[in-house]
Amino acid sequence: MTLLDGLRLSITTLTVLPVRGGRVDRATAAVAMTAAPLVGTLLGGLLALLLWLLREAHAPTLVAAAVTVAAAALLTRGMHLDGLADTIDALGSYRRGDAALEIMKKPDIGPFGVAAIAATMLIQTATLTSLSATAVIIAWAAGRLAIPLACRRGVPAARPEGLGALVAGTVPLAAVIVAAVVIAAAGALAHPWHGPLAVALSISATLLLVHHCTRRFGGITGDVLGASVELSTTIALVALSLH
Repeated sequence: MTLLDGLRLSITTLTVLPVRGGRVDRATAAVAMTAAPLVGTLLGGLLALLLWLLREAHAPTLVAAAVTVAAAALLTRGMHLDGLADTIDALGSYRRGDAALEIMKKPDIGPFGVAAIAATMLIQTATLTSLSATAVIIAWAAGRLAIPLACRRGVPAARPEGLGALVAGTVPLAAVIVAAVVIAAAGALAHPWHGPLAVALSISATLLLVHHCTRRFGGITGDVLGASVELSTTIALVALSLH
């Protein structure tokens, strides 16, 4: 039951897909965070299908890409973009600890956060004007690899409550390594050097962001997870768009 509940928790936490929830505790959270790349693969598949359908309908290239990026935000409730904005606002304030966490709690978005969302969606849209369907799937899987990477054992939570406290330190490093190898290998089959490069760069970006946030905030939060996802996905898309 823990496995099934964890898979349900992963889908209900990371998407708007109508899946009935189950038990929620650290054991199921560990499964949910480990399964995040699988959910990313599912999301990537849906977005790749949408992008293909729009292209087949002869939608302008930029329109097809923009609609796909908007659909990505809708499928995740904009949760990751919100986390990105809150995290960047807190980092941009140059405050530490509780003072920075208070900024992340505020319902409004500051100028740093607005700029981060705009830049992220713009870059993602630009990359999708030329990427293949398989590249989209790889990018979204690599982007969700950021979640178990950020939740690996040894990374603390910034607060004693909230999503960060539930999931921080729950994922064994071995599980992260296996997921990374599988995604990189799948990427190599479709894009011999772009795929592994995209995964390597997205992992590096996540490690740097999580390290910086842990130093500034004392650990991870749900917002940091969202920021990690958006950063990793964007980095992977850019890497896959290189020729």
